[in-house]
Amino acid sequence: MKQLRDKQLKQFLKQAKYPPVALVFILQDVEDPVNVGACFRIADACSVNEIVLAGISATPPHPTIAGVARGAHRRVKWHTTTHAADAIEAYKAQGYANYALEVTSSATPYYTAEYPEKVCLVVGNEYRGVSRRTLEACDAAIYLPMYGKVRSLNVHVALAVATYHILHHPRNGQI
Repeated sequence: MKQLRDKQLKQFLKQAKYPPVALVFILQDVEDPVNVGACFRIADACSVNEIVLAGISATPPHPTIAGVARGAHRRVKWHTTTHAADAIEAYKAQGYANYALEVTSSATPYYTAEYPEKVCLVVGNEYRGVSRRTLEACDAAIYLPMYGKVRSLNVHVALAVATYHILHHPRNGQI
């Protein structure tokens, strides 16, 4: 087994057929630039259409975002907004289903939800999570089950798990 590098790696990765999903990330009050930078990197890896940085989320240009994102903050389309709920409503008007990645009384495990071809994933503040106003604007809440003593994963890790699941979730007999 030989690790692929440079041109061989690029050729290998071109083989992957992108799933028929339009994705948007909405980050509500994600303050840590490490989390924001990692979200940009995940967005680039998963060909996410856009990132919305809402409220007090850290924004480029920021040296930590740039370092963690490895340049993805320059490739992935993004914009800011004051209220995440406003962005959610705008994407709903475009036919997107909006899922808060949050533990709520009605949340379902991320692997049991049905995902359409247009999905917004909404994540919240590292300590307070997704706000009530933002949750009310979302169509549903999904969560990642935690089996140990820690009650949550880091924002960008949870977003990556859910994103890859959504990308490879069967739709109309296709993956």
